[in-house]
Amino acid sequence: MNVHRMTVATCFSINAKKVTPPLSGRGGGKYVGQSLRVVPIRIITVGKKRSPGVQMLVEEYIAKLRLHCPVEDVQLRSNPRNARDVKAQIGDEDTAVMNLVVMLDERGQDMDSEQMADLVGDVGNTGVSRLLFCIGGPYGHGLQLRARANVSIKLSSMILSHRIALLVLIEQLYRSWTILKGQKYHH
Repeated sequence: MNVHRMTVATCFSINAKKVTPPLSGRGGGKYVGQSLRVVPIRIITVGKKRSPGVQMLVEEYIAKLRLHCPVEDVQLRSNPRNARDVKAQIGDEDTAVMNLVVMLDERGQDMDSEQMADLVGDVGNTGVSRLLFCIGGPYGHGLQLRARANVSIKLSSMILSHRIALLVLIEQLYRSWTILKGQKYHH
């Protein structure tokens, strides 16, 4: 996989550690039984404050995901400068997330759970020190982020609200780690 053209936000910092997944599991993952470099994940969402129910589910999956890798959940306010113009709003949101490289977008690459696990595993082998995912604001991502992103993926062919997209992303990241480690969560 060419990490330079992926559209999921990837950034560079923090130390990584190695883990060796067990040989059990589905056997279909390309990293089963191999040593993996754990890369910290940052998830950035642009939008309104989360409802208590959504926040509870986010925290539940982040706790599960933290058993496998460091995770940071960052919320940015939509329209940080209260711009009335949609293009100005998108540009302001772009500036706030420009350290990212993995972009979630309705026009992104369709990816199944095994491919997402491969993405997570591949990034650990590239020397990248952090994997960042960006869920855009209500009007999507701007040109700067689109140009900067290494990978662009979509979570569904259907349009998802930002809250649901966040929950799906976090669950899929947890599922990716269970695939990589050959655990029984993924059937």
